[in-house]
Amino acid sequence: MAQEKLRQQIAWEAARLLYRREESEYFRARLKAARLVSKDPVEPRDMPTRRDIREQIEVMADRVRDAGGDPGAFPPPDVFDFGAPRHREPPELTDRFAVYRSLLLPLERVMQRPHSHPEGDALYHSLQVFELAREELPYDEEFLLAALLHDVGKGLDPQDHIGAALEALDGHITPRTAWLIEHHTEAGALRDGTLGARSRRRLSESESFEELMLLAKCDHNGRQVGVAVADTDDALDYLRELAESCGE
Repeated sequence: MAQEKLRQQIAWEAARLLYRREESEYFRARLKAARLVSKDPVEPRDMPTRRDIREQIEVMADRVRDAGGDPGAFPPPDVFDFGAPRHREPPELTDRFAVYRSLLLPLERVMQRPHSHPEGDALYHSLQVFELAREELPYDEEFLLAALLHDVGKGLDPQDHIGAALEALDGHITPRTAWLIEHHTEAGALRDGTLGARSRRRLSESESFEELMLLAKCDHNGRQVGVAVADTDDALDYLRELAESCGE
């Protein structure tokens, strides 16, 4: 079965499980869906992201509504309550730096595998990557945000930390920052020589390819034991001042 088709089928099945409340968590729904769709074990790279599943839930609700049915007939989880209006705070009233802080602080409790991350917790790693990125491009706010926030999803969904990060940051980062975060693990694989030629060509077509590879370099080097880093608030203050200097 082609990888993309397999991913789509698992996403649809996981969405169905969530929409009908047969499962209430992305992680469990995704695993159960994979077992239902494929007789063989599914590789992590072939599993759908949270965003993939969310999109399929929205498609389901739209189809029910278009057919004249009640989208709440099979009530989805609360975050997908299509039968009720969505109340979302206007973006201008949201302090995006407070959002960043709320996502970063839990990373201090996320311990990583010692053989690949001898530095310890994910927050310390993120701050190291930020410091290295600041040495490279001190005035590129979008790049620096990607460096600081690239692993925030590990505090939300370790099985799909990129999808979780992009979902949590949706509306609080630019498309360029989101693209850098979305593809930073692929860039690491490219740096290590393990990424396929097709994926390499796809990444290299982006205007931000050089910054992506620079992020991969910082990610790789930001795994030192005992190095000094700024604390979370200092890093965010730097970014806030940078944004204000640009008139944001």
